[in-house]
Amino acid sequence: MIKPGGTKLKPVVIAAAIFIAAIVLAAVFADFIAPHSPYEINLQKRLLPPCWQEGGSFTYPLGTDLVGRDILSRLIYGSRASLVVAVMTILLAGGIGLVVGLVSGYSGGVVDAILMRIADAALAFPLILLALLLVIVLGPGFANVIIAVVLMLWARYARVVRGETMSLKGRDFITLAQIAGCSTSRILLHHLFPNVLNTLLVLMTLQVGWVIVLEATLSFLGAGVPPPTPAWGSMVAEGRNYLNSAWWIVGMPGMAILFTVLSFNMVGDWIRDVLDPRLRQL
Repeated sequence: MIKPGGTKLKPVVIAAAIFIAAIVLAAVFADFIAPHSPYEINLQKRLLPPCWQEGGSFTYPLGTDLVGRDILSRLIYGSRASLVVAVMTILLAGGIGLVVGLVSGYSGGVVDAILMRIADAALAFPLILLALLLVIVLGPGFANVIIAVVLMLWARYARVVRGETMSLKGRDFITLAQIAGCSTSRILLHHLFPNVLNTLLVLMTLQVGWVIVLEATLSFLGAGVPPPTPAWGSMVAEGRNYLNSAWWIVGMPGMAILFTVLSFNMVGDWIRDVLDPRLRQL
């Protein structure tokens, strides 16, 4: 029996899930949904306000930017950039962190000490500085953003998985598996992995919003997705000098980042509550 109020699906969580589904659909079907090309320049239509303001047009419902590009279309295509970076980064970092955490927690001793010192170094290194260094050496791009974030993010997963593994390896079912002659790889894969999976999934869900903000920050600084590819962070950067005269250039991508991150955090909190056995009552 679920503890009352512990994992109840609240309306705000449903709304957040619907918003996430809309963002995902927009990213997948951007080519069919976007009313205009995100690269189409029309200087005669530059700095048009949203359709509900005086001077706005329903042809460009969220207005246009400095060179007349449609804000709505660029937001739709920008969601693709943010989600691709977030999904690829979290899958790669989660996979690396899972392997390192399982091996470190189960092995202990020198192996654990070496792997955790490497993780500590990764956590201590300034992410923005690393991204900027990669851009200087390799140039901006999707791959460089993903590499930079993975190099920093895997250590978070490794730390959490290691802690879970250390708490599990003294349990009776692990001892029985060792007595039965199970190999280390079998114990890690068939006994420990299923028991840390819930924690890993919750952490991955909660990290989506963090990665989206990070990608937007890097794009804002010019160290993320290179122009002219639409990205929410670079859209904010392009309009930062026009806040007084054309607030929508910054406001629309800013609100997209805000609501997307909030939605992922709300859904992640709900998933955590569902999967946390301490919230369950038999």
